[in-house]
Amino acid sequence: MKRALLVLNFLLLIAPRSFSQDPWKITAAQIDPSNYYGITVANGMIGIVSSPEPFKVKDVVLAGAYDLYGRGRVSNFLRSFNLLNMYLEVDGRRMDTKSISGFKQELDMRQAAFTTSFEYGDKATISYTYYSLRQLPYTVLMDVSITPKKDISITGASVMEAPDALKDVQNYYNEIDRPHVVISLLTSTAKSPTGKLLMCASNTFLFSEPHGQEPRVIHEMWDNNMHLMKFSKTLKAGQPYRFSIAGSSLTSAHHDDPLNEAERLTIYAKLEGHDRLLQHHQQAWDSLWKSDIVIDGDPQAQQDVHSMMYHLYSFVRAGTAYSPSPMGLSGLGYNGHVFWDAELWMYPALLVLHPELAKSMIEYRYQRLEAAKRNAFANGFKGAMYPWESAESGVEETPVWALSGPFEHHITADVAAAAWNYYAVTQDKQWLREKGYPILSATADFWASRVERNGAGHYDIKNVVAADEWAENVDNNAFTNAAAKANLQYATQAANILGIKPNADWMVVAGNIPILKMDNGVTQEHAAYHGEGIKQADVNLLAYPLAEITDPKQVQKDLEYYETRVPNEGTPAMTQAVFALLYARLGNGGKAYHWFQDAYLQNLNPPFRVIAETKGGTNPYFATGAGGLLQAVLMGFGGLEITPKGIIQLKTALPSGWKKLTITGVGVEQKTFSR
Repeated sequence: MKRALLVLNFLLLIAPRSFSQDPWKITAAQIDPSNYYGITVANGMIGIVSSPEPFKVKDVVLAGAYDLYGRGRVSNFLRSFNLLNMYLEVDGRRMDTKSISGFKQELDMRQAAFTTSFEYGDKATISYTYYSLRQLPYTVLMDVSITPKKDISITGASVMEAPDALKDVQNYYNEIDRPHVVISLLTSTAKSPTGKLLMCASNTFLFSEPHGQEPRVIHEMWDNNMHLMKFSKTLKAGQPYRFSIAGSSLTSAHHDDPLNEAERLTIYAKLEGHDRLLQHHQQAWDSLWKSDIVIDGDPQAQQDVHSMMYHLYSFVRAGTAYSPSPMGLSGLGYNGHVFWDAELWMYPALLVLHPELAKSMIEYRYQRLEAAKRNAFANGFKGAMYPWESAESGVEETPVWALSGPFEHHITADVAAAAWNYYAVTQDKQWLREKGYPILSATADFWASRVERNGAGHYDIKNVVAADEWAENVDNNAFTNAAAKANLQYATQAANILGIKPNADWMVVAGNIPILKMDNGVTQEHAAYHGEGIKQADVNLLAYPLAEITDPKQVQKDLEYYETRVPNEGTPAMTQAVFALLYARLGNGGKAYHWFQDAYLQNLNPPFRVIAETKGGTNPYFATGAGGLLQAVLMGFGGLEITPKGIIQLKTALPSGWKKLTITGVGVEQKTFSR
């Protein structure tokens, strides 16, 4: 009861001041810079994180750009050049936070556009909108609109600045003059901290005037880490003026010649022109939103679910071999590493809504299969052992002080489950033969060598870090054991589908891995477990997604026991989402909704309702939690179930306030399911 009152008071406190309940737009009209958590605009490759300062962005993050620096002696995400920072002067005075009023920011999730607007005294109304262009993986666009209230002169400058961690910065400025266009290129390069990567960015102005009437662009070199290009123009009262900045950023991890390619991509954007750039961006997002979740009867839940979908769509891109970290492209959290967060929490929602996005995530693991085999060899096992934390190369990237690296072995089964589920949803036998089965068979071989064969029913898996990470170096962890069993079963099923004779030992091992129970009949989290608090879901994952436990009475018994073992603070958001999913499947919509709200409402940060990892946490955006919550909606309230024959719908219960739930664009056939 106390927790429910806290949630209610929290919502009453924040809802009227900052947030509308538009299903597609999150608006912040009152912004406190000291209590501001930015929201991300991303296209699956380049992420831009918002700032409370006018004409500034906080971070630019590129997927796949890692170097060995900073915390933990492991590969970390790098900040890229901030290629959208700028300033604007009106009548010779540069505007800042103190000189403006009516400051408002808004994220349009439907268009993946972030807009800031404000008044500059009695002189002008100003707004700017930026996009991480969905059709162009390395390219961003910012539109600036000025409506003068009186005759004014303006100076607009694009400022290119190198993050502190980069070194050997080189700045360039070029003008490419053609009969029909002049292209001004502001370009910078730098080396990553160890010199491993060359990082490059370039941008240009897009003016609305016809050729020959554009303002003259001037380049200024300030110091080695910063330079800019600027233009000036006189504006007449009441006559709106627009200009844009288009830019591209990439590294030698993405292209063998990143300097020239960054400039080529920027020139391409310039010559495509503003209107075509936006048209193709919006068409790409229209296509993504064909797969949607529509909640009738709960406007705030609808907006929040759209935000969760928007972030997952933003953090993953089809046609790549990248997989998101727990914080996606919202910053440098968790060093940008890939954990089980990708396969178990984010992947299932993306798989049912957009298999082509999920394919990039499993391709990431396939391309690092050889590294996983080397990891198994180094640890004395056969097959493939995936690292707990993975970055570019696929070697173990967990800092040595964290025991998860050498011991949290369930990640290997999580990867295998993702591979099996990709086949289950797509029924793509060619993919299964070429990529899925190599993952499934190698991971099954790992578990066959990992178990200790102590007699019938006692093929024990000892000395692991559990899915509940507070349980370190324990034996026969429930989730690890059940996930290993599933891995062995999936590999056997895949072999039979492909007409390959499976290793008979796989099913022998699967049939002898124990799932422990306590005297009270509750599934025991591990051999030494005696009722202590847990960090996150473990036993309850045996009901979903593993389907190791299918008896509703046992599911209920385990739920009622472990839901009382999760502290209200300091635990990650996805645990309560599993509770919500399972209660919905048990037909208890009220309790399911309680846990759905408990999973994130106290994790929200202002002013855009971005989800942190824990209640009261400050490390948004926690894409892992969003993935868990979307599974609660899709597989819990919506009843979707991935089976070896494809996606079906189970009988489940909705919250009492939800009149209808509609899920569109499901699977490769883009089906619609409703409840």
